[in-house]
Parts: sequence; structure tokens; C-alpha cells
Amino acid sequence: MKIFDTHTHLNDEAFAGKTQQFIDNAKELDVVEMAIIGSNEEFNIEAIRLAQNYQSLHALVGWHPEFAKEYNEEQLVNQIKLPEVVGIGEIGLDYHWEEDPAPEIQKGVLIQQMDIAKQYNMPVSIHCRDAFDDMYQILKDHDLSKSGIIMHSFNGDLNWLNKFLDLGLWISYSGVVSFKNAPEVHESAKNTPLDRLLVETDAPYLTPEPYRGHANQPAYTRYVVDAIAKYKDISPEDIAEHTFNNAHQVYNL
Repeated sequence: MKIFDTHTHLNDEAFAGKTQQFIDNAKELDVVEMAIIGSNEEFNIEAIRLAQNYQSLHALVGWHPEFAKEYNEEQLVNQIKLPEVVGIGEIGLDYHWEEDPAPEIQKGVLIQQMDIAKQYNMPVSIHCRDAFDDMYQILKDHDLSKSGIIMHSFNGDLNWLNKFLDLGLWISYSGVVSFKNAPEVHESAKNTPLDRLLVETDAPYLTPEPYRGHANQPAYTRYVVDAIAKYKDISPEDIAEHTFNNAHQVYNL
């Protein structure tokens, strides 16, 4: 079995100086490739450095909505031309913490990055927290279906799942899908077509069962695969195969 963690943060301080250890841990649970996700200047640079030094790692670069005021378009354009960079992300909207930066700033920076993704035919990884309505409208108005759009750590219900599937999105599930108190996410995972499905950890965040409450790591993508397999009533090997192939497709690997 081969598993692809499509969204993880080995560029985070939690993993500093231990990259090889966590890659080895991941291989023990059949997680053999990872996308290292940027979010600001520092994390983008570190994602690229890791991808340049480890063959199984691939970099995404972009400005998370939390860092929208720091957005540097020239830097983004230069970085996405590097061979190790396979997409733009994570970008999006986050209205959870008192909407700061302001929604209009977040939306403007998101659209600018999406325009670059379209110009350079790069897939994007979307962060969306408490902002489904605005996100849906922006994605509908700025079609990136040919480049590829990943809804990272999807936690919506069936209604939102179907709306985003209709826009041609890839739907990625994190450890949240294993939480006992997330029945809507369970139902969405069950109903996500295998050819639009991805898995991730978002490590060091959102640790899946049975390690919820502890720091997350890419190895635990295996438990995301197991949870989805349970809801779909198919084998983990089937989930791993489809999501691995889907990751290669969306990231053009």
C-alpha cells in the first residue's frame, strides 16, 4: 500500500531538525509521499528547501489568509517556477478569529493568487474556515477546474460537498474524518467519489484517532485512510490506491 499525505507541515517548528525521522515514521505506515504546504514567506522558503533535499517531498507555496497583509506577488511568481513547487497553497478565507485580516483583504489576496494559478496552470490548496458562502462564490466566479482545486481538510455537510464537487473540486479529508463527533464529515466522506478523493494530516494539527490529543505527524495519514475505508465499506488498500493516484494527478507528478 502507498499513501500520499497531500497537505502537511513538515516545515513547521514542531518538526525542525527531525525531518528524516518523520519521513521514516511515515514509511512504516505506508505513507511514502507528502506535499509540504506553505503559508507565508518563512514557511514557503522552508517548504521549498525540504522538497529540494528529500525526493518524496513536494512543495506548495502561498499566503494563508492569516498572512494576507504580507502577500508578495513577485515572490510567489518566482517560487512557483521552481521544479520542486507543485502548487499554490494554502490560500483561502478564514473568518474564525474575528475576521482579521478583514474579509475584503482576504478575498482580494485569494483572488490574486488564484489568478496566478490560472495563468501558470498550477493547482491550489484551499483553506476555508467559517467562510463557505464567500468561498463558493469566489470559486464559482474564478474557474480553476482545469488547473485543479483542492478543498483542504473538508469539514462540510453533504450540501456543501455536492456544491463543491459540481465546481470540479478535489475533496481532501484530514484527521477530523476520524473524530466521533463529526457525523457530517463522516457522511461527506462516504459520499465523495473515489476519483475526487484525497487524504491528508495537516500535521502537526488535527491528529486523527487513535492519537487525538497528541501531536500529529504525516505517518498518521494511515488512520485517515482507515476511517474513510470504514465509512465507504471498502478496503484501506483501495482508498490508498485511489487517493495516491489522485494526488499524482492533481499535482502533475
